[in-house]
Amino acid sequence: MALGAHVRVHLGEKSGKYPEGNQVIVTGPEARVAFDTPLVANRIGAEFDTVDAVILGHVHEDHMAGLHRVPQATVQVHEADLAAAQSWPGLARHYGYPEAVALGLKAKIEQQFHYVPRPDATAYCDGQVWALGGGVTVRAVHLPGHTRGHCALMVEPQGVAFIGDIDLTGFGPYYGDATSNLTQFRDSLRRVAELPVRAWITSHHRGVITDRAAFLAALAAFAGKLEARTEKLLGMLSQGPRSLQELVRERLLYPPGFEELWIDCAEARSIEQHLEELLVQQRIAQVAPGRYQAL
Repeated sequence: MALGAHVRVHLGEKSGKYPEGNQVIVTGPEARVAFDTPLVANRIGAEFDTVDAVILGHVHEDHMAGLHRVPQATVQVHEADLAAAQSWPGLARHYGYPEAVALGLKAKIEQQFHYVPRPDATAYCDGQVWALGGGVTVRAVHLPGHTRGHCALMVEPQGVAFIGDIDLTGFGPYYGDATSNLTQFRDSLRRVAELPVRAWITSHHRGVITDRAAFLAALAAFAGKLEARTEKLLGMLSQGPRSLQELVRERLLYPPGFEELWIDCAEARSIEQHLEELLVQQRIAQVAPGRYQAL
């Protein structure tokens, strides 16, 4: 799918539904760059395999699945996610999972996502601009929350924004890793609506949106998942005191019976952040060490 003369989007299966993703390639007179490298990158061919550079909007296994195909390309990532791109120990800290879970995940992503670290990756910062020639530029806009370094990548003057894992899925925002931050995600959801663009590309599920009203409606529904989770958690705590471990077993994010290596860790990290918010708001109380109840 082409968005003007310079931006091309290759949709993964089911519009990039995880574990798939959507590949953006931007071509200017002087350089061609890829935004992230999802699984579909392995099926594109020369258009992807000959890119001059990869700009990672953030670091997670499903966004690195094509890096093994482009050893010649420079790789850049926001400074806050850089260590996660450069080595497995850095990525393991990024996830923040217990060692046994992390080792199992390493084996899984090596097999399923062709994971290889890129020790040659270098850092960019908020506001960095890459010139591709002919007036075509890419600009990084730091929108943390999903990860500490998560960014949107704006193609100018075409008015296209790759908004990564502000992905507008029905699942809602994901903030279950060590560098994720619920408060920052809330702020990024407000700021992404203010980007001066005409088209929005998500990493997953939605793909390309070219109508602003449709984008704002999808963004509102996506953001609304945060309040729905808060209310669900309050409902759980209104039934009596719960520990974090008990809440993890009851599940806030994922449906009962759905299992993956990281789910308990993601549930714990996400619930913990909601508990912190609710304590500050005085909507819950810690009635005993490590046990919480709705007020």
